[in-house]
Amino acid sequence: MRIRCKVAAIAACCGVFLLFYFWGSNAADDPPLKEVGDDPEEEEENDGESFSSPSEYRSDAAAKFARKSARVRSREEKETGTINRGENIKSLWRSNVALPVITRPRAEEVMHLAVVACGDRLDETLIMVKSALLFSLKKIEFHIFAEDALTPQFEERLNQWPRSVSAKFQYSIYPISFSVGNADEWKKLFKPCAAQRLFLPIILKEVDSLLYVDTDVLFLRPIDDLWSLLKSFNKTQLAAMAPEHEVPRIGWYSRFARHPFYGNTGVNSGVMLMNLTRIRSRLFKNSLIPSGLSWEDLLHPLYQKYKNHITWGDQDLLNIIFHYNPECLFIFPCQWNYRPDHCMYGSNCKGAEEEGISILHGNRGVYHDNKQPVFKVVYDAIRDFPFEDNMFQSLLYPMQTQFLDTVHTLCGRIPQVFLKQIERTMRKVFEDKVVRHVRPHK
Repeated sequence: MRIRCKVAAIAACCGVFLLFYFWGSNAADDPPLKEVGDDPEEEEENDGESFSSPSEYRSDAAAKFARKSARVRSREEKETGTINRGENIKSLWRSNVALPVITRPRAEEVMHLAVVACGDRLDETLIMVKSALLFSLKKIEFHIFAEDALTPQFEERLNQWPRSVSAKFQYSIYPISFSVGNADEWKKLFKPCAAQRLFLPIILKEVDSLLYVDTDVLFLRPIDDLWSLLKSFNKTQLAAMAPEHEVPRIGWYSRFARHPFYGNTGVNSGVMLMNLTRIRSRLFKNSLIPSGLSWEDLLHPLYQKYKNHITWGDQDLLNIIFHYNPECLFIFPCQWNYRPDHCMYGSNCKGAEEEGISILHGNRGVYHDNKQPVFKVVYDAIRDFPFEDNMFQSLLYPMQTQFLDTVHTLCGRIPQVFLKQIERTMRKVFEDKVVRHVRPHK
């Protein structure tokens, strides 16, 4: 009796063992999940096949998996001559399990814009900054060089702007400083502190590229479009400016300059796009010594040589530098630096007539007098525009209405030149912010 019980117990144990064994075999036969990188031969074998039942699919998948394992083993034997069972299992695991793809977010590109403000230029500078922010797409970092008395006023005014606007920019304020020569002499060279722009490559050592503008500049389209011109520089170009004039016979440099200047009409430095890295690393040809000089070593000797012959201060020095180094300069069209000179003697900026004004430069003080009222209309409209308000109702329409009072002037006779680009930009902003976010009706 005892012997029979022992035999029955042993048989029961064997039965349980065999049951677990077959369950484990069936689970091992399940086909692996299809992953990126599976063997192309397997894909070919699957073409045109259909299965009438899950059991047929399971059997076929197990057979294919066995064939695939044999192919992997054969390849490894050919490459290594021998194969280790543990290594084989690892290779099969790698071939049938997709590794996770790690994506790193790209750093957001930031545009750098510099301006120099002294004296009574606080409000004018802030309206320039406002115009840049109204239409910009990427973030902007402003580098504001200002007299000590203006620093707290800049901070107070900029910090009052809405959070939705402040999220689009950051700013740094620097004191006025000149690394070489007499600081008082540089400061009074032309307009107060204007010569500071010559020293930007020396001061902003951590900045690769930069857009410098005068305080009396207004952006009528995204600054991003001008910033993208950096990609158009060839291997030798390191700065970009617009011509001082389009017609040599009425240009200032071509008629009155007593020093070398760039091209036929000179260049205007009120809007200047710079690759600071290239400027810092280049030796510039000059009229002082046969060998080249770095930017920092060139400025003061050049000023000493020509200080009795220059009228427009730092702009004249830039014209002299690029006269001897014309291959370093990229010329952008007049609509990127549109001034009263382009319309007060008759319209002579073809680019603006075709595409509209991209950047309005109100030199000669035209934002603050009635000599060229169409410039003042644009300035006042941007100044009075409330942030986050409707651009068409609170900016474009008032501007169009006020233009009717300027048609008696030469510049006011071509209002489409002033309106074309800003209207196009507003429509694009409207489409980006509103139209694309409206769900279509089902």
